[in-house]
Amino acid sequence: MRKVLVPFLVTLCFAACTSSTPSTPAAAGSDSAAAAAATVSLPYVAAYSSNFVPGKQTDVLTVLNSYKAWETGDMAALKATFADTTSMNFPSGVVVRATADSMARMAGKYRDSLSKVVLTFDAWIANHSVDKNQDWVNVWYKEVDTHKSGKVDSAYYEDDNLLKDGKIVWVSSHEQRYKK
Repeated sequence: MRKVLVPFLVTLCFAACTSSTPSTPAAAGSDSAAAAAATVSLPYVAAYSSNFVPGKQTDVLTVLNSYKAWETGDMAALKATFADTTSMNFPSGVVVRATADSMARMAGKYRDSLSKVVLTFDAWIANHSVDKNQDWVNVWYKEVDTHKSGKVDSAYYEDDNLLKDGKIVWVSSHEQRYKK
């Protein structure tokens, strides 16, 4: 058995060391990605876009600063992250389109009903839509709100933030409530 096993292992090691695939990870990744794209036929075509590349980290900073401002109750800092006019689609179905001043004022009124807000982020990603030339930052987080009455609310959110010239112009928020 040993006489058969040694030549087999030597042959196996030699075969493993000589490869016809590209030696650099980038080349290997691009070849496999191109091959996968050529062989996959998707059942749908994206109505908006399916051509995204990584976005700018400065956009992530703007978006995270908006959440930090909400958490700390700093409406002036929140306003600074908004474009002149911003639209927000809330999970309740309410859609608000307002100036940065009005948006900060409305947010401030609601924030004043809370004694504490705690945000815990799971992930965020910046994306640039090549064919639409638009910049997005998507965030996944948990928000725990403590009302001045003592009531505590919490939910998970996924928000899509559209930015233009480094300012937030549109937010679409999606909420997952905890089961009581």
